[in-house]
Order: sequence, then structure tokens, then C-alpha cells
Amino acid sequence: MKNIMNLIETLNWRYATKRMTGEVVPQDKINNILEAIRLSASSLGLQPFSVIVIDNPALKSKIQPVAYNQPQIVESSHLLIFAAWENVTQEKIDAYLNQIAEERGVSLESLAGFRGSLEGLLKRSQEDNYNWAARQAYIALGTGLIAAANEGVDATPMEGFNPAGVDELLGLKEKGLRSVSFLTLGYRDAEKDHLASAKKVRRSAEDFYINL
Repeated sequence: MKNIMNLIETLNWRYATKRMTGEVVPQDKINNILEAIRLSASSLGLQPFSVIVIDNPALKSKIQPVAYNQPQIVESSHLLIFAAWENVTQEKIDAYLNQIAEERGVSLESLAGFRGSLEGLLKRSQEDNYNWAARQAYIALGTGLIAAANEGVDATPMEGFNPAGVDELLGLKEKGLRSVSFLTLGYRDAEKDHLASAKKVRRSAEDFYINL
């Protein structure tokens, strides 16, 4: 396992792992990654998505065919599925405001201005709100990638799956959710993964940054 030195070294170390060994990631590391995802930035703090945590081999095997049979699904220790809310509802807004009032020890009346901002979401279309929620899920996915690397755990962000198939298999529609992205967690199989020793390739700083 990797001894992490600093953030830049960590980001150079990580890559989208294509083959994993099946070794189980210790639960404390999984807990740290999940907590980092929970604490990730989110517009309005609403967190309009859920993270489904799967470590059951049988269920991962059922998911693999609707993920184009990619090996990381079953070779991973854990599979995380980021699933966005289908829509923002008054009930969800009220629950969030009640939580803020309780945890910060303030009155609901004092949150009237913030309530107005949240309820502005209700004026948008369901699809607009879903797309916004999916973008929030991706912010958390990025946090999860960095958190995994910080723990010396390999991770693969994945869009290569049939969302409708995943949603049906896991009953997500009944939960008001739609799958957006996967994150597999485990340890790289350097012998089978040709990218394990490959140099990371990114655009140069001169080409990437635009200073105005």
C-alpha cells in the first residue's frame, strides 16, 4: 500500500484503475472515504443525491452485465453508486431546513431568506433539477477520488453502464433516484493492468491555464 506524502504526489499516483485484485479494503479506510464524500461541497448544502455502497459479491455480479462487463465491478472491494434525486420537492426542502434549525439552534423563521432560495428550485423543471443534482453528485465523486488516493486506495470513476438497467436492478426509481456514476474502490492489479506503470499524461500548465 502507498505511503502518501503530499497532495500532488497523491494525485500523480492515482489513476483510473482498470484491473483490481479483489483484496478487501479495510473498513476504516472505506469509512474515511465515505465521510469525505458526505462532507463534500454541495450547492446550497442540499446534497441532492445519495451514495449506494455495495460490497456484496453476488450483487456486484448482477450489476456487471449492465456495466458492459467491466472487470472492476467484480474485482473491486466496494462499488459506490452516485444516484441523483429525480426532482427537488417541498418535503425535501422542509426536511433540510428543519435539520439546519435543529443542528444550529436557530429558528425556522430566521431561515426565511434561505428558504426562498431553496424554493426557487421548485419553479424549475424536473429535468433541470435532475441535471443540477447530477452535477452535485459529480462534485462529491471528485472528492471521493481524492479521498481514496489519500487512503492509498485505488479508485475508478465510471460512466460506462446502462443507467436504466442499474436503476431497475436496484429499485432506484421507487426511491426517487437515478444512477449517475460509479466509483469502484480496491487495489490495482499491476500484472493485469497495463496502465499501472504508465506515465500520467495531462495537458501542460501552459496549455491548460488561461490567465486573463
